[in-house]
Amino acid sequence: MKLAIISLSAKGNELALNLKEKLDSDSTIIKCDLYHKNVKKTFPLLFQEYDAIIAIMASGILIRTIAPLIQSKTIDPAILNIDDNGEFIISTLSGHLGGSNQLTNKIAGLINATPVITTSTDINKKLGIDVIAKDLYLTIDNSKEILFFNKAILEDKEIIFTLNPNGNFEYLHDYLNKNTLEIHLSFKYSSKINTDEIHVKYENHKIILKERKIIVGIGCRRGKEYNTIYKGFEKTLKQLNIHTSRVNNIASAEIKKDEKGILELSKKLNIPVNFIELDKLKLFQSNDITKSEFVKSKFGIYGVCEPSALILAGFNSKLIYKKTSYDGVTIAVAVSN
Repeated sequence: MKLAIISLSAKGNELALNLKEKLDSDSTIIKCDLYHKNVKKTFPLLFQEYDAIIAIMASGILIRTIAPLIQSKTIDPAILNIDDNGEFIISTLSGHLGGSNQLTNKIAGLINATPVITTSTDINKKLGIDVIAKDLYLTIDNSKEILFFNKAILEDKEIIFTLNPNGNFEYLHDYLNKNTLEIHLSFKYSSKINTDEIHVKYENHKIILKERKIIVGIGCRRGKEYNTIYKGFEKTLKQLNIHTSRVNNIASAEIKKDEKGILELSKKLNIPVNFIELDKLKLFQSNDITKSEFVKSKFGIYGVCEPSALILAGFNSKLIYKKTSYDGVTIAVAVSN
């Protein structure tokens, strides 16, 4: 997640600095930038550049500023509102698909604030269809239908999930089993639908949830064993709450194609591994990747795990877990658009 924090007062700026220090050590925060004052001029730029915006200011100022910028729950960034004293943090916009509710709870824990969340499914302890999509990295083909499904869930109506019997939906069953929020759900199976889709139906309403590609990029020192690589892989997925069966591919650089530890990881987890050509890595450009001068001097590329994951995830993909080191192993995770 790319995050911006904007403040107005000196006290708010102090809180922003404190919060940035905590977030910079979080591997799921790809970058965290600070802005101070010039709210009306700055906000239009932030809407285009960031996944989430934390506004430390009065709610009235925030609402009047963002009102002309709001477009749709599928593309608007998550907006959080914090008072100057850091006592309350309000999930203001894009609570589910944008991740505002989840981020609100995280930030509240970091600064010991009270989270304020008002979405109906959350306050009634129900699992919204858009929450499922967000948590499992699924796209929704028709966002206008979300309202009907969430209303049905609130009223405890039956929701039908249709899956292809040849697909690997272990991640879905694991997620639903772990989640204690109530939802009246039944399953059907059909070989007519794609293995990467979940067809959701309620009466005459239908939504198709489609898997986005999740790519785990891996770099390592020469000769790193499977156990060491697996520990880093496991810790990464645990932090992201991603089930192993949800990972589509492992990616690395072609200079790592003989690494037994990576090959063994791919085989044991039954996840395909792709080794990206050096020429592609040399040409790849992104402002979000961490550049290593050491790797550049040795192999002519600035990194392995981040660019490999992004290239394999495809055009316009983004990092959801920045380069993180685990005992000589570097891991990053990218997701397709």
